[in-house]
Amino acid sequence: LLVPNGSPYYRAKIDVRHQVVIRQVIETGLPMIYANQLGGQDELIFDGASFAIGADKTLAFQMSQFEDAVDVTTWKRADNGWVCSEGPMSKIPEREEADYRACMLGLRDYVNKNGFKNVVLGLSGGIDSAICAALAVDALGEERLRAVMMPYRYTSKDSLKDAEDCARALGCRYDIVPIFEPVEGFLHTLTQLFEGTKEGITEENLQSRARGTILMAISNKFGSMVVTTGNKSEMSVGYATLYGDMNGGFNPIKDLYKMQVYALSRWRNSHVPPGALGPSGEVIPKNIIDKAPSAELRENQTDQDSLPPYPVLDDILECLVEN
Repeated sequence: LLVPNGSPYYRAKIDVRHQVVIRQVIETGLPMIYANQLGGQDELIFDGASFAIGADKTLAFQMSQFEDAVDVTTWKRADNGWVCSEGPMSKIPEREEADYRACMLGLRDYVNKNGFKNVVLGLSGGIDSAICAALAVDALGEERLRAVMMPYRYTSKDSLKDAEDCARALGCRYDIVPIFEPVEGFLHTLTQLFEGTKEGITEENLQSRARGTILMAISNKFGSMVVTTGNKSEMSVGYATLYGDMNGGFNPIKDLYKMQVYALSRWRNSHVPPGALGPSGEVIPKNIIDKAPSAELRENQTDQDSLPPYPVLDDILECLVEN
């Protein structure tokens, strides 16, 4: 039996596919070849990894995951049915590698299939934008990424250095565009309307929206797609700014919780995934991984001012969203 399929990727999906096919082999008594689609299609990622289960219910061959390939198999009739006597037996990547390559494939295909020559993102010195920059360079090449640091009065010296170090390690273009003037201009324009009110989230969000406007202007001017950089933990609880850091055409880490972002960042610093166009070595500076996460929209702000610690939040969200 030959089964052409479009089965999207999720963790441990290959084991699920194997079990589904084994049940069909038991029911029919025939071997089954499961030919799966490969590539990104908008929100879905198809990981390939075609395989076959023989009539004896064992794995006859396993093709590689996340890679184009053409393989030839040889089948012979035996006493217990058709048996694959020759075929590839590719190793399936471990969890971190598979997740990283899935994100990389999704970004690459979205950009290329929609005809974008290059991409732009805001590189803040935080871990989310850093891993998105690494994914962009790995997927598209350093020459196709433009990273933009947009500092304001609350941007720390550490963040300025971390963003520059990250861009240098990746080899991509790096620009600094301060947002002091546009933010102060908004505040001045709104002074009369806001008279008698306390400063708060509204004023903080003006910073994010100024950055979003700058990125969209670069996109409009040069035809670059804006890469969005919010993780699933933040998006699930609304810890983001509409028309600000939510701006963009594609978010490669939209299905990664914050602790998964940390895990993949550490993994990428010690591995270069197959097919990646980026450099080896530490591409996400250690200080970015080690420091407390912060939106830096006010003095001494950290994410934990508004959210539970990410290990706790992620456990809660996994129960609510995934289970």
